[in-house]
Amino acid sequence: MEALVIALIRVAGSLPVLRWAFLGGLLAVFIDLSDLFWRQLIDLGGIPNYQEWDKWVDQVYILLFLFVALRWSGLERRIAVALFAYRLVGFIAFLAGAGREILIFFPNVFEFWFLYVASRPHWPKRFVRNPDGELKPLDRPTAIRWLIILAVLKIFHEYVLHTGKWLDDFTALDALDAIWNFISGPF
Repeated sequence: MEALVIALIRVAGSLPVLRWAFLGGLLAVFIDLSDLFWRQLIDLGGIPNYQEWDKWVDQVYILLFLFVALRWSGLERRIAVALFAYRLVGFIAFLAGAGREILIFFPNVFEFWFLYVASRPHWPKRFVRNPDGELKPLDRPTAIRWLIILAVLKIFHEYVLHTGKWLDDFTALDALDAIWNFISGPF
């Protein structure tokens, strides 16, 4: 029952991406990361094999991201589709028993790419708009620079979660305590 309740929360948190690509995408990612809190708040029997369950439920927001990305054109769309396919290979390898450590070799850069492209319409005009006010299509050098940055960040994220397993024993209260200590600590 716990798995079902949290899955419904995650699905509901993913749907706004269909209307608001960037803010909905941020919400979907935030809701995905909120499992740490939900699993401690809701005690309805736990979630057996959490990592596999999580990767299956991730497919909801990832497929919704893809659905939105397929409306894009040019380089933005081609890169999104390629990154989605690449992560899908990693997801299949994980399900086939490769272990969660495999995910560092198949990082979900698609997620970060999606948020980057979806954020562009909200950037200051001088960075992303033509003189006529239209959003500039991405050029190859800019796309490559951003892909490198996003890949480095996502590989680190995958390492923290799946290889280093830094958050495996981290509770929601530990997270709140760490945030409070960071905010209120000495400057």
